[in-house]
Amino acid sequence: MADDIVAVTRADWRGEARDLIELATSERPVAELLRRGLEWLTRVVRFDLATLFLLREGKLVAVVARGPLASEQVRRHELRLADFPSLRQALETRRARAFTDEDHSHGDGDPFDGVLDLPPGHSCMVVPLCAAERCYGLLTLDRTECETYPQSVVDLVEVYGQMLATSLQEVEQKSTLERLHQREHEHARLLESQLGGDEVGVLETSRSPAVRELALRARQVAETDTPVLLLGETGTGKERLARAVHRWSTRAEAPFVTLNCAAIPEGLLESELFGHVKGAFTGATKDRAGRFQMAHGGTLFLDEVGEMPVELQAKLLRALQEKTFEPVGSDRTVRADVRILAATHVDLRQAISQRRFREDLYYRLSVFPLRLPPLRERLEDLPLLCAFLLEEQARRTARRGMKVTPEGLARLAAYDWPGNIRELANALERATILSRKRELGAEAFDLPARAPEPKRPPEPAPVAESGEEGSVATLEEVQRQHILRVLARTQGRLYGPGGAAALLGLKPSTLQSRMKKLGITRLEQYVATPPAPPGK
Repeated sequence: MADDIVAVTRADWRGEARDLIELATSERPVAELLRRGLEWLTRVVRFDLATLFLLREGKLVAVVARGPLASEQVRRHELRLADFPSLRQALETRRARAFTDEDHSHGDGDPFDGVLDLPPGHSCMVVPLCAAERCYGLLTLDRTECETYPQSVVDLVEVYGQMLATSLQEVEQKSTLERLHQREHEHARLLESQLGGDEVGVLETSRSPAVRELALRARQVAETDTPVLLLGETGTGKERLARAVHRWSTRAEAPFVTLNCAAIPEGLLESELFGHVKGAFTGATKDRAGRFQMAHGGTLFLDEVGEMPVELQAKLLRALQEKTFEPVGSDRTVRADVRILAATHVDLRQAISQRRFREDLYYRLSVFPLRLPPLRERLEDLPLLCAFLLEEQARRTARRGMKVTPEGLARLAAYDWPGNIRELANALERATILSRKRELGAEAFDLPARAPEPKRPPEPAPVAESGEEGSVATLEEVQRQHILRVLARTQGRLYGPGGAAALLGLKPSTLQSRMKKLGITRLEQYVATPPAPPGK
């Protein structure tokens, strides 16, 4: 034994084992791990050749070799496992064994026949590399001396083989997790793109000055970790903007996690936010991470935060201030580095006055508010929005190349869109499914009917179209002409039943805003001249 084992003390052995465990848990690639593993083996046992074979499709393929007899030919050596029953038996039994002179004479031959000129009866050992349910390959040790490795040496190297196999298993699991993470990340990025969370989209290319200013401010705040409060009516695209802010930020490669505070039952919302431990409540059969933990290092988007119960708002405030929380049923404090984006259509100041929302939480969330204008205030973006949404929907409907005609745009522009962009998306998808043509005209859109209009008086002369003869009027020109006609019918009256706002299906304030944008400023010039008395 003294000739086969390198002299080491018990303390040395513990140190060597500790080094191997450290090597096994390191972030090294497989090739480096195996090379360093054989270097470690030279400290423990004597050999002239140590070769690591990995199992690949029924073959043992040499991947690393150390010792005086190691050569490129050895490192490229391959064995068909079916040709060596003794090697197959070592893998099946998961036990290391030393070969004797009788094994060489009557067994299945030397694995290195034709590669090395080793004397009959030379020292040879085979060590399986197995961990859990998996066998990764074999380690072979050879010496030119004609004697058998003692069993004590075999037992020692067998322990080494088990440790090395465990390290291989660790590396394989890490590699598998990295591939899954990369696949999930790519899927998430694709999903974000499909959801309209792209970097440009219709924000920075908008024809609305208000939306372009919004995009500029969103890009500026995205570079920080400042909380952002997204305000706006339902369906204005708050989640799309939140995804864009995340992708513009330094956290873009980290998770983007969402939670709709209005969609989760009140009794489960705390668990959804902070997680819970097994037994915390009926049905909690195992520990479960909350959205804060899932979003660690990334962004947490709290949609409809104005609907959060008041009693839970205090815990959310603490999590925002201290970046710590306790899962439901646990006294263990968890830390999470999360950037918060929140959204609501609720008037939070009014909710504060009604004691439905904490004032301190409001000031914590609204460091940088961004208001998304409703669709009726950015109708100049209708053509761009329609093109964008139709392209997005083509993945679901398989109807590519669809577009809205000028008449269709005029029909859409005459509607008030209480559901905003979400309602527009639904109207377009419905029209795409029902229409047999690729062009969607006014007749393609089944929008709610308006109040019956009075008999039309003589209309003012149409506004001349710009450009070459036969060119199509712009959307602004179509809107302007339509409002002028309605004003003429109501003799310039905006308010009340039968007024211009009621006939157009708009709020009077919205109509005034649109008239200002279109340059319609003097109502009295649209009052029709009263008819002459009879007989005059």
